[in-house]
Amino acid sequence: MDEEGQAIDQRVLYHDDQEKIREYFSHIGQDGTVTLEATRNWYWLFELLEEEGLRVKLAHPSKVRLIAEARIKTDSIDASTLAHLERTGYLPEAYIPSRDVRDNRELLRYRLSLVRIRTSLKNRIHAILDKLGINHPFFDLFGKKGREFLRALSLRDVYRKELDGYLSTIEFLDEILKGITKRIQTSLEKDPQAELLMSIPGISYLTAHLLLCEIGDIQRFPSAKRLCSYAGIVPGTHQSADHIWHGPITKQGNCYTRWAMVEAVQKALAQDPVLAIFYQKLKREKGAAKARVAVARKLLVAVYYVLKKEERYKFNSLTRIHLGKPRSSTGHLE
Repeated sequence: MDEEGQAIDQRVLYHDDQEKIREYFSHIGQDGTVTLEATRNWYWLFELLEEEGLRVKLAHPSKVRLIAEARIKTDSIDASTLAHLERTGYLPEAYIPSRDVRDNRELLRYRLSLVRIRTSLKNRIHAILDKLGINHPFFDLFGKKGREFLRALSLRDVYRKELDGYLSTIEFLDEILKGITKRIQTSLEKDPQAELLMSIPGISYLTAHLLLCEIGDIQRFPSAKRLCSYAGIVPGTHQSADHIWHGPITKQGNCYTRWAMVEAVQKALAQDPVLAIFYQKLKREKGAAKARVAVARKLLVAVYYVLKKEERYKFNSLTRIHLGKPRSSTGHLE
């Protein structure tokens, strides 16, 4: 499409014929701009076009839909809509990190997915014990003594096979996680920003790097509220006439940043008495779940200012009483 909105060329290209796509775009030239919608599978096409030396923009799907419906009155987002938005300067762009950051993201997200699978299996084992009315004295049921206890339980055959299968899978995942964690630690270069983030209660080495990869350049967020919105950790709002209702958090945004902050809460409460007092007060008023999310939001606000000001997290006078024992370098992601 040219600057006047006239279609210069229009054709269908299929995903399974990447050589034809490469051949087509090799004739476009580097003066033009290619716009993609940020779908689930945008990576391969973006990198293909990037290798051809083309200028590529990634369109934010939900924002494009809002603009398209308002301006063009259609529910679909097609190539011509993207082209019109690009030429008129209305294209809402999504952030594209560098290839190195994308690769580190992939490693960290891979590890996170394995941790989630392992956690779900542990929860299933707890469910079996609850179902059978079996109590245990272990703080960590999956430590050495706890696993010996689980292996020695006398159970009916169906439960024994189920429990042994879950335990074997957990042990298999433990080995994979050890390997991927070592690889992550060797591939991640020492970063002063990560060191700053680790001064925040609950933020470990791996969590700090996960946040840096997911957030990217902190300067793209004009306020801490925008960062919290990016993570989907702000309450949803509905307005009608003069009334405004605030509901649960939106959960729209970067789920990895949101997960990291919620997971950091447990250790943060043990390290920062002021946060613990805030949590307990809110827990009494609104329940544990809402209190946990509120603390997670406070931690993310701290992440914003630590990165923005390039200063370490500052504990207040009450918190300093608690500081004495250094935190583990592995932290809550273990």
